[in-house]
Amino acid sequence: MASSSSYYAAYAIITLFVFYHLGKIGRRPAGLPPGPPTLPLIGNLHLMPKEKSHLQFQKWAEEYGPVYSFILGTQVMIVLSSDQAIKDLLDKRSAIYSSRPDMYLGNIVSGGFRVLLMKYGETWRAIRGLMHTGLNIKAARAYVPYQDLENKAMLVGFLDDPASFANHIKRYTNSLTTQMVFGFRTTSIHDPKLQRLYHNFEKFSAVFRSPAAAILDGFPVLRHLPDLLLPIRRYSKKLHKEEYDLFVGHYLDTKKRVHEGTAKPCFCADLVRAQEKLGFSDGIAGYSSGSLLEAGSDTTAATLVGFVQALLIFPAVVAAAQAEIDRVCGEGRLPDLNDLPDLPYVRGCMKESMRWMPTDILGVPHAVIRDDEYMGYKIPKGAGVMWNVWAVAHDPKRHPDPSRFDPARWAHDQQTSAEAAGNRDASKRDHFVFGAGRRLCQGMHIADRSLFLAISRLLWAFDFRRPVDAATGKEIVPDMADLTEGLFVMPRPFQAVITPRSEARARRVREEWEAVKGLLDEEMQWKTVPEGLVWRDYEESGEA
Repeated sequence: MASSSSYYAAYAIITLFVFYHLGKIGRRPAGLPPGPPTLPLIGNLHLMPKEKSHLQFQKWAEEYGPVYSFILGTQVMIVLSSDQAIKDLLDKRSAIYSSRPDMYLGNIVSGGFRVLLMKYGETWRAIRGLMHTGLNIKAARAYVPYQDLENKAMLVGFLDDPASFANHIKRYTNSLTTQMVFGFRTTSIHDPKLQRLYHNFEKFSAVFRSPAAAILDGFPVLRHLPDLLLPIRRYSKKLHKEEYDLFVGHYLDTKKRVHEGTAKPCFCADLVRAQEKLGFSDGIAGYSSGSLLEAGSDTTAATLVGFVQALLIFPAVVAAAQAEIDRVCGEGRLPDLNDLPDLPYVRGCMKESMRWMPTDILGVPHAVIRDDEYMGYKIPKGAGVMWNVWAVAHDPKRHPDPSRFDPARWAHDQQTSAEAAGNRDASKRDHFVFGAGRRLCQGMHIADRSLFLAISRLLWAFDFRRPVDAATGKEIVPDMADLTEGLFVMPRPFQAVITPRSEARARRVREEWEAVKGLLDEEMQWKTVPEGLVWRDYEESGEA
């Protein structure tokens, strides 16, 4: 009888213990930043929007302040919605704010290899060091011949097939990146590997931001379910195979050329030597180079497509920019990088493009590796930390009339993206597209130059007008709010009427292309390394 009583007492204690801890799941712990009301177990999961998340996150910032929190099951997420909060935590306290939270499905798709999602540690630091060597400001200068040639190829694409302008932009950014990373050009908008890259990243992005991903991150116990009951995990594994085949295939092809002595200078040439020295897998090498390919191809392309959309919505920008370019360059020559100091309005177009339609609209969450405190709030170890890019970029106190595309905002700002990101005054940072802290994008210098060449030369060569609806006779204005969903965003497809400003300018574009085409062989690849492109031998790098 006594043993039976002991059994029931122990059972009751265990039951109370379980229910006590279950009752705590979903609650906002005392001391955390404020946020939306929670429900038992699920916390704020039921409030997570399925689309246009950035708008809801902006509303919460207006309601709860520049630092707020929400609870996703067992996971705590802190949201930073001011430039100062981002500076104070992600930059100034980067030693403890540079890891990543556990992003289960994202890592299933990535096989645990994707640098973007990798936790802060020895492997991440080693890869980061390699990327810094290949993409720092000194190395970036060597890529100008690549940028110039690919830009001129894009301009000819706009002449021959203006309706496919978005595809010409994607080929431009992709080909530049394949040269830097793998040593070959992407010569056609129909290239199957280019199409696979964008298609795969769209699918990865959709999985990463899916409600299922949030549920599995908030309730890790559900990961023990079989694939039969988790079809999205089966799908994620299938995506990983497709990504792996593309990224590691690119890398192994380049690795073979390196060993044969036929490879052009590229990031992978250094990566092969580093792999032989450090012994990391082909998976890590393939995804390291593939991550650069994604970043270089997708973000700059999305920014430029957004810029074209802005030109249609705000036609006065076209006239103002063309007037400035014509004063400096006239009709006889294309703008080049030497013109940057003399084209402040065009520089403003670059900065405004990254503010107005920031492609990483909610950022990729950081994670804090130990308990911290900010503004009197507790930030617990392991919490995810989001930087609310859209809310900062569209804060009317920071940028009056934020939905208006206005390059004149930047009339007196001559900073590069890197200089602005490092400015001690948080209010002087122009945009947040390239991240923060130790996760800051290493390719900023390259992206700035690619954007300047594209924006200045497109405006020099072409007029951009709205299409006219045949039925109503009215102009069709793109909807600036109609964006793709996912990790990185861009405008959904829209029409634009793009025509040469004059026959003389169209002729000049073709002449420029013919001149640089002589540097290519019959397969439209570089015959020799462009003059001035010097690639350093691999040296072991410290933390970047």
